[in-house]
Amino acid sequence: MQSYVAFLRAINLGPNRKFPKAEIVAATEAAGCTDVATHINTGNVRLTSPLRSRAELETALETAYLERAGFEVPTIAFTPAELLAVAEDALDLSGARSDLERHYLYLLKDEPDPEKVAAVEGRSDEVNTVVVRGRVAHVLLGPGYAAGNVDLYKVEKALGVVATNRNLNVVTTLARKWCS
Repeated sequence: MQSYVAFLRAINLGPNRKFPKAEIVAATEAAGCTDVATHINTGNVRLTSPLRSRAELETALETAYLERAGFEVPTIAFTPAELLAVAEDALDLSGARSDLERHYLYLLKDEPDPEKVAAVEGRSDEVNTVVVRGRVAHVLLGPGYAAGNVDLYKVEKALGVVATNRNLNVVTTLARKWCS
């Protein structure tokens, strides 16, 4: 059995995409998972699965979520070791920026094409920075970030992969809570 932390994309954003925690747990268990827990109602799920492949797990969860919620729920999974490494890297990046106002992490289903990574990272300026490492894009926003070259909402589209974002606090909290 393998443990995972799964991140659900685009749930509980409006009246038509409601997916309460209890329903997420029930659907996750219906997909054959055990030891299911959620953290806040934004689609953060810890689970244990007999599936050894991340892709198989994501497909099984997406199928169960579609059946239960009635809409597609893209799902991005990390092992606890992977998420712990992501959190540690994020803290290092944040710690290197004394002027940092916001730090968002786009958690990516797949590694993006290197040319797309270069283009997105190339939008960085003296205030805002995008750093892509594997299946994570760190968006580091400094003072006056709204006026910079980095558009938080265009990062996922520019990378061309399915993603969901979380802030630094959520990622580090989950790493402490579920991965230590």
